[in-house]
Parts: sequence; structure tokens; C-alpha cells
Amino acid sequence: MAARRVDPERVAWKREQITVEAGRLFSTQGYERTSVADIARAVGVRQASIFYYFTDKAALFRAIFERDLPVAEALIARHADAEEPVPAILDVLSELAKDAADPGASGMVVELLRWVEHDPALIAVVMRTAEVLTGGLAALIARGISDGDIDAALDPVETATRLQAIVDATYLNARPGYSPLPELQRTVLGYLTPRTQQGAEPHD
Repeated sequence: MAARRVDPERVAWKREQITVEAGRLFSTQGYERTSVADIARAVGVRQASIFYYFTDKAALFRAIFERDLPVAEALIARHADAEEPVPAILDVLSELAKDAADPGASGMVVELLRWVEHDPALIAVVMRTAEVLTGGLAALIARGISDGDIDAALDPVETATRLQAIVDATYLNARPGYSPLPELQRTVLGYLTPRTQQGAEPHD
């Protein structure tokens, strides 16, 4: 009897469906209180089917954050050659923070902070994404400093790391239905603006 042919597209689609439902449950119920059986019921499959796509619950949790890496790479690539670094930085950070108003967003961040230290593989996933974002933001910051649009006293890499922490804070302090983007942009602009320009009167 011929071996059953595996359809890569269907496998990828099913993995994504499981990952999305798992993320919803983890963010609302918590990692520890969400069982694989809960996820299987939400997807409409048998529990054994989950283990066809993921080795265990920890691997499924990691998969949620593994999706962030290609998104981060594409985001940085899209803005890498921007003519004006400061607007590009604001666009990158706004894109990263756009889901903060989602009711489950803060719950997922809390669960990540709670479990990341227990899973070295999860740490590696999160760190790789952070490195991509840090490198891309730092390059834009360095260009902004060179152009005189960003405070020359700032270290590009340290500043890129702090800007990501500001984005994280928008999730931890999120209010359902409230967009944090205007406040995020004000905070970032105040941080990046050269001190000689801070408090200056606007020109017509």
C-alpha cells in the first residue's frame, strides 16, 4: 500500500489554526490552566491530532512566538532604507504596538514573562526576534544621529532596546479599546529629539 502523501500547505494551515486557538486560550485562561484537550476542543480535533503537529504543549506555546520572527524581519526590511529615520522608527514601533488594545494581548505578554525563564528554547525564540528588531532600530537610530534628527548622546543599541521596552509597556498597561499609539509616539519623540530642539518654539 502506498504511503499517504502529506500536503505541506494543509499541514501549515492546520498548524496555524491550532496556534491561533492556543494563543487565544493561553491569553485568556493562562498557560498552566489551558490543557491540550482544551485546545483540541477549540480547534475541533482529537487531542492526539495536536501532537501530530506539536511535540508537546510547550512547543505549541513557543510556536505562537516563532511567528514573530519573520514578521519582525519583514518589518525591519521594509523600513531599512527609509529616507527619514525618525518617521521610520515611529512606524516600526507603532506596528509592533498595534495589537496592544486587543483584550488578550496583555494576557499573552504576562504568560510569556511568566514562562520564558522555564524554557530555554522559548528564550532563544524571543531573543532572536529581539535581536532582529534591535539591529534594525539601532541602524535607523544611528542614521538619525548622523543626520542631526536624534540626540547624539544616545547609544543606538541601548536606545533600540529601550524603545522595545516602551512597546512592551503598552501591552502590559493596555486598556481594551484604547489605542496606545498616540502616547507611544509622543514618548518616543520626546526621547529621541536632540536636547537643543526640546522646548523650542515651532516654526511656521
